Amino acid sequence: MSEGSILDGLRILVVDDEPDILEIVGELLSKCRIFKASTFAEAKKILESQELDLAVLDIMGVNGYGLLEIAREKNIPTVMLTAHAFTPDNLAKSIKEGADSYIPKEELGRIEEFLADVIKARKQGESTWKYWEEKLPTSYFERRWGAAWQNADKAFWNTFRTSIQTRKDKDNQ
Repeated sequence: MSEGSILDGLRILVVDDEPDILEIVGELLSKCRIFKASTFAEAKKILESQELDLAVLDIMGVNGYGLLEIAREKNIPTVMLTAHAFTPDNLAKSIKEGADSYIPKEELGRIEEFLADVIKARKQGESTWKYWEEKLPTSYFERRWGAAWQNADKAFWNTFRTSIQTRKDKDNQ
């Protein structure tokens, strides 16, 4: 982690059923206080008993959406992390259910950037998806899912893009 990072000292819950992912995230965020959980029950207990600054939740294997609901109730910024659930439907569901970001595991090496953006946006009262869209532009998803990946839920994606663009325009005034 870079010296003086906005993440230094933050208390972050990382939930994944893959022990190697928990270890890698712990190493990447070494200046944070990391709480690790590999099951829904472990993560729920930590969410309910600890003061947390951020949660990173795997979608598959640990009921990430159930944990997202608990984190939202406690107003904990939450990032969904996934490999197997990396689909347009899960991206849309993550946004609709209140996640602050969505990171494909193949981008795990950049997790500090994504998490710092979430914290920065929250502190500034901005959309947490603003920076995400810059880091993972539509072309990234088109390469993975094809050019028509947003067609199944066009109205939602148009609203989502408009809301982010509206915030960007306000920020630039």
